[in-house]
Amino acid sequence: MMSTGRPKDGDLQLAAVADKSKQGASSTALVEYTPPVFKEEEEDMEIKLRRIMENVPVRVSNTSGSSAGSGSGDFHQYRQMRRKEQDRLSRMDADYQKRKELAEFCMRREERVKAAEERTAKKRLKRQKKKQRKKEKKAKQNAGGEEHQKEVSSSNDDSGDSDNNGEEAAK
Repeated sequence: MMSTGRPKDGDLQLAAVADKSKQGASSTALVEYTPPVFKEEEEDMEIKLRRIMENVPVRVSNTSGSSAGSGSGDFHQYRQMRRKEQDRLSRMDADYQKRKELAEFCMRREERVKAAEERTAKKRLKRQKKKQRKKEKKAKQNAGGEEHQKEVSSSNDDSGDSDNNGEEAAK
């Protein structure tokens, strides 16, 4: 078996490490593994990329041969691949348009609901003010009416007191 100088899948590659005895490390290993340090965002992207690579199958269909020239069936294969790609692109465009329209609809709906809430709040405040004014007017009338009744009754009492006092004295 000939070696190509490149590591095969599953082979380990060794790298020399500088003498760490000068640095005060207690390890006697020739090679130490240090995991790559990722930022949190890069780590998330790395995990996502790895998951995609593991779960998505890689297929290359209808590849043309390496010999020069094309055969009589290549045009039909080309047309079929082109049609599939055009269909895929049109589905992507339709999906994009659908998402865009949905987002615009939600935004317009949110604005309409907000405007309706503002109108309702404004009308509610107006009703409450009207109700408060009506209460104040009624309380003012009652207070004014009571004062007027007190004045009338006190004037009646004054004139009546003299009459009553005379009658009571006569008894």
